[in-house]
Amino acid sequence: MTQKPTACLALADGTIFYGVGFGATGSTVAELCFNTAMTGYQEIMTDPSYAGQVVTFTFPHIGNTGVNPEDDETADPVAEGMVVKWDPTEPSNWRTTQDLTSWLSSRNRIGVGGIDTRRLTRAIRQQGAPHVALAHDPEGNFDIAALVQKARDFAGLEGLDLAKEVTCAQSYTWDETRWAWPDGFGKQTEPRHKVVAIDFGAKRNILRCLASAGCDVTVLPASATAEDVLALNPDGVFLSNGPGDPAATGEYAVRMIKSVLDADIPVFGICLGHQMLALALGAKTIKMNHGHHGANHPVKDKETGKVEITSMNHGFTVDAQTLPEGVVETHVSLFDGSNCGIKVANRPVFSVQYHPEASPGPQDSYYLFERFAAAMAG
Repeated sequence: MTQKPTACLALADGTIFYGVGFGATGSTVAELCFNTAMTGYQEIMTDPSYAGQVVTFTFPHIGNTGVNPEDDETADPVAEGMVVKWDPTEPSNWRTTQDLTSWLSSRNRIGVGGIDTRRLTRAIRQQGAPHVALAHDPEGNFDIAALVQKARDFAGLEGLDLAKEVTCAQSYTWDETRWAWPDGFGKQTEPRHKVVAIDFGAKRNILRCLASAGCDVTVLPASATAEDVLALNPDGVFLSNGPGDPAATGEYAVRMIKSVLDADIPVFGICLGHQMLALALGAKTIKMNHGHHGANHPVKDKETGKVEITSMNHGFTVDAQTLPEGVVETHVSLFDGSNCGIKVANRPVFSVQYHPEASPGPQDSYYLFERFAAAMAG
């Protein structure tokens, strides 16, 4: 480096990475993951599923398109911090309203550049997602021993219910549809289906996709009871994405989902919602070594043989070996064979581990929202 390090990433095993800090100053502790997406760093940082995590970006050009309020997946960044190869450059994009550094600073999130992200990513793959302490000090003064100890003291995400930290405080309705050139976001004015969406950490673009599929969406907090859901007389129930250990969130949410299933209403789940549905059906979830995070994950539809390129973000997975009779595995990851989708035989109940709404990523799986709408129409 040609200048004094102003940021430090300390792993629980004592490994230290020095770099150049940007964004907010101070320190934070979290689990470290890596994301392989080439676009969408703003959507990633504001994805509630990243609560409790620092994100290493394998793509080096982070910050070059700036940020803008339309691309936020929630009101504020949820990821604890970001690690990049090169320092953010001045933004060059017609939609830019703010540069990445000032955006992070105003939202109290730390970034560090100048890191060997390839080496760091190999360490994550080989050793599992490590616990880390990330610090930014413009003077470059770091208590390394204290940072390593903070990383070692971090309890991790297993057993942690983070959905309650990122869910909405109260119910609200949603009618904004997907972004389209040249008009931007649209509005659903003639909905055909009434959907209740349970917010375990919902991304805005998922709600937009539901609205675009003809849904009148009412969002309820993660703590909503079956009585809260059924009182709205929905045509279908959606279970959103979210962070943390699904088993911990399931302590209160599984009871609600079971009652909804008993009411014989179409159900669709994504990511954490997929895991919550599996738990309600009697399966189990397990922590992965380093999870799946990126916009280039191949998933095979076992029913059609079609391979979809998908966007993923999860550190837990459904254990396919525990799926009960009557629950069918529909999708699998072509990276490691892990479960990526289930359905209940002969019922309009299904879920996927990946993100069909992309944000960022490919659009191969938009059809799942239409499938949900068709199930409600049927």
